[in-house]
Amino acid sequence: MEIKIENSWKEALEKEFSMPYFPILKQKILAEKAKGKRIFPPGNLIFNAFNLTPLPSVKVVILGQDPYHGFGQAHGLCFSVPAGVAPPPSLKNIFNELRNDLGLPVPLHGNLENWAKQGVLLLNASLTVNEAEANSHAAFGWQIFTDTVIKCISEKNSGVVFLLWGKFAAQKETLIDKQKHHVLKAGHPSPLSVTLFRGCKHFSKTNELLQQQGKSTIDWKL
Repeated sequence: MEIKIENSWKEALEKEFSMPYFPILKQKILAEKAKGKRIFPPGNLIFNAFNLTPLPSVKVVILGQDPYHGFGQAHGLCFSVPAGVAPPPSLKNIFNELRNDLGLPVPLHGNLENWAKQGVLLLNASLTVNEAEANSHAAFGWQIFTDTVIKCISEKNSGVVFLLWGKFAAQKETLIDKQKHHVLKAGHPSPLSVTLFRGCKHFSKTNELLQQQGKSTIDWKL
């Protein structure tokens, strides 16, 4: 797994790539491949979220748990799928909340790259997964890396809006300096907990918080 990552992130995370756990993480992924496992997303998209959203441009962070594990779904952005791939249930519920919150039409595709390019870091806690095996890489060491990413954003940026959906994401609140940043929490948009997500109005609230700081708001329309 060759590390190809946008320069601002490469500079900020350079020490992390040389930490003892990182080569072990790489070895674990290669071992899965050696067993014949198919790994998602493809290698060139593992750091897609970072490449589309440089560190200085991060205004919003949405945190997912791990990539989609169905063929063709994962492309390195949490909750997002490439155009032409049917939006999974959680993403459909996100779109329903967008419609209810902002009156936006439900998109015809599930590709969230437009959000990423506006400063929304779509970060999964684990950046890889085996096909058809949810959370299969959760213990590989990715969370050491992505926890560092969250702490890095908290330290280097200001006024970032962190959207933490579900119990897993909410645990990451301790990594964030709430004197400098904003944390919005709700249930996970999964069908299992959507009643705790529905009505959160996080999209309009995010734009209100950005506007109060004189930052450009996010155009959530896809």
